[in-house]
Amino acid sequence: MERWFINLARAGVVLALVVVTLGAWVRLTDAGLGCPDWPGCYGRLIVSSEIAADPAAAELTAERPLEAGKAWREMIHRYFASTLGFICLLLAGIAVARRKLPEQPVAMPLVLLALVIVQGLLGMWTVTLQLLPLIVVLHLLGGLSVLACLFWLARGRPSPISSSNGLRTLGLAALAALALQIFLGGWTSANYAVLACPDFPTCQTQWWPEIADFGTAFDLFHEIGPDYEGGVLDHPARVAIHFTHRLGAILATILLASFAFRLFGRHEGRLAGSAVAAALLLQIGIGISIVIFGVPLAVAVAHNGVAALLLLTVINANQRIRQPD
Repeated sequence: MERWFINLARAGVVLALVVVTLGAWVRLTDAGLGCPDWPGCYGRLIVSSEIAADPAAAELTAERPLEAGKAWREMIHRYFASTLGFICLLLAGIAVARRKLPEQPVAMPLVLLALVIVQGLLGMWTVTLQLLPLIVVLHLLGGLSVLACLFWLARGRPSPISSSNGLRTLGLAALAALALQIFLGGWTSANYAVLACPDFPTCQTQWWPEIADFGTAFDLFHEIGPDYEGGVLDHPARVAIHFTHRLGAILATILLASFAFRLFGRHEGRLAGSAVAAALLLQIGIGISIVIFGVPLAVAVAHNGVAALLLLTVINANQRIRQPD
């Protein structure tokens, strides 16, 4: 594979990390509907004070008055996401043009391009469906999927780690548990349930909160309402969501820690195992800090960023244990 193709993919990885982090910043500052239309903002590509007096934007401003700070945060996220989409388009175009070369991957760049297109649609639906929780979570998962594909391309052919069927199975199980935990984290955020359990390690002062309403907590197909900003679920359902996220964290921690320990037992896998363990410990510490300190913005944004980094460490390890010796 050409070095410059790998370098372009690496630039995409960095940009994808920025986009994921910016998306968390937008969501956590309640700026997801800072622009009530798509792809522009009140019909414009640049936010300005003139929007408030623009007759063409009167209907939108009447429904949702312009808040310049929120609008700018949303548009900055869109600018970076559009640039990332262009990089993915370039990678796909280069792959097709060089498809006859033996070292050139083609399937992954095309999958990446398809993901970016779907991700763009999810970004539009996030706005047009007024932060519908399922769409918000799918948008998060789509962003991380784009990041994962770019990282896979950027790695080229990494050095192998000697493995067994058991280690490869454990690696997949750890990756699946992490994906589930990311979904639960996104569902917790999209339903504004981050502080539903304000104490730690208990939840509502109980080890198993009696008020938790699991029956309505995971209704993925909410009725499409006028606005999901702030959430629509009752407190018992939010408690159930938050508590399930904690249970998922226990499962993910056990599997990820076991995977890191098994990797560390192999000489060539020590660095990969250390990376998984370090990212896991950092993520656990950040998650606990969010509850204890009441969702500080910087810490909450970091929780999303470190989740992305943890995902990359697990993908890296899985990729290396599947390389032929």
